[in-house]
Amino acid sequence: MIQVQGLQKAYGTVQVLHGVDFEVAKGGIFALLGSNGAGKTTVVKILSTLLKADAGTARVNGFDVGRQPADVRESISLTGQFAAVDEILTGRENLVLVAQLRHLKKPGRIADDLLARFSLTDAAARKVSTYSGGMRRRLDIAMSLVGNPPVIFLDEPTTGLDPQGRIEVWQSVKELAGRGTTVLLTTQYLEEAEQLADRIAILHEGRIIVNGTLDELKRLLPPAKVEYVEKQPTLEDVFLAVVGAGTDR
Repeated sequence: MIQVQGLQKAYGTVQVLHGVDFEVAKGGIFALLGSNGAGKTTVVKILSTLLKADAGTARVNGFDVGRQPADVRESISLTGQFAAVDEILTGRENLVLVAQLRHLKKPGRIADDLLARFSLTDAAARKVSTYSGGMRRRLDIAMSLVGNPPVIFLDEPTTGLDPQGRIEVWQSVKELAGRGTTVLLTTQYLEEAEQLADRIAILHEGRIIVNGTLDELKRLLPPAKVEYVEKQPTLEDVFLAVVGAGTDR
């Protein structure tokens, strides 16, 4: 669904991308992992037609990003680092508005289906200003899915969220892929890539330095020494046991 070859981009004299290559399979979750300034957002901006590459090629859903930008935009949705929701409107009104702007039939039914899919039905009539961070982000992703785009870009979707909010978003992303949506996820959180991705590429100083499944990446390290110790609960286990695993707050 996504093919990137030799992608290069510079801002003035600063070279940000140095020939980036990767592919994303249909219905997969591909994590582009890297620290701040590695070039992750630049890659997403090029793939979503918001920025032109200096060199290289990129195709999304079979369309060339440079030569067929309108077709690419019809195939994708982009969720940025900050939730693009209207806090004055209710959750349902946000979804209905997007459906109307896309000239879709039965916008109310589309909104109700997405609210149920993202466990937001009980909060549908509340203003978004009353939502928690995790709920806003889930609504933001739901808004991105109006019109059922086959490809969605999530640019650091859990930035600024608390642990429970991150888990809520992770569950939503897994459901996206389970329904056949192709997901390209950028993140600087190692755990996030480990939890979500079918394949992981590490972008460092504008170059892909490794690319593979989690098992393939782990095999790059020497075999671990096996020791038998009593299993202790993780911090996530403790957190969920104390606060509960409910999604709506």
